[in-house]
Amino acid sequence: MLTRKQRDLLAFIHKRVQRDGVPPSFDEMKDALDLRSKSGIHRLITALEERGFIRRLAHRARAIEITRLPEDMMQGASFVPRVVDGSRDDTPKAPGGARAVKIDAVELAVMGRIAAGVPIEAISEVASHVAVPGQMLDRGGDHYALEVRGDSMIDAGINDGDVVVIREQDTADSGDIVVALVDDNEATLKRFRRSKGMIALEAANPAYETRMLPEDRVRVQGRLVGLIRSY
Repeated sequence: MLTRKQRDLLAFIHKRVQRDGVPPSFDEMKDALDLRSKSGIHRLITALEERGFIRRLAHRARAIEITRLPEDMMQGASFVPRVVDGSRDDTPKAPGGARAVKIDAVELAVMGRIAAGVPIEAISEVASHVAVPGQMLDRGGDHYALEVRGDSMIDAGINDGDVVVIREQDTADSGDIVVALVDDNEATLKRFRRSKGMIALEAANPAYETRMLPEDRVRVQGRLVGLIRSY
């Protein structure tokens, strides 16, 4: 649930990205919302990021990306972020020269619940469906969603009740957050690392210990690529 100011700011950022291909400056946001200082904008941006509507990208100017919109803001219009692309193609250009890339919401199967704690029994049946912004998904891959149960990944920003978006794959790099299948019947969401012929499944909560398992006991079922949080 967004406050009026949070919603107004999200709508303003979305409108400007659609029009210009880049988000507005903090000064422009301040003026648009009639705030006296940029500190208020910083607080609103932080709140939108915590709620999963935007994300800030490091080392880039005006580095704000909209990851999702409230359902009623998407009614009657596709979620159409605009990007600046220096390559030559036939994509129609929006005002200002930015090329428009249409990215609609994609419906993913929610395959049940995944433990962010002690592993639970693996789940392979569709429990429900969730709409996910297309830009959250990796190109050329299959994806599914899982509802998180437990608090072992809270320091990675993954809370109990969140829905995680997973790209199906059977390999992972050290440091990836993955769905790991243990002994072919228990699934868990953990950070994956290789160490001296063993697999470490690391929690992101000091209350939980890292599990060290032989490689033949762990199978990667997918890699985390996105997260959806409801309020």
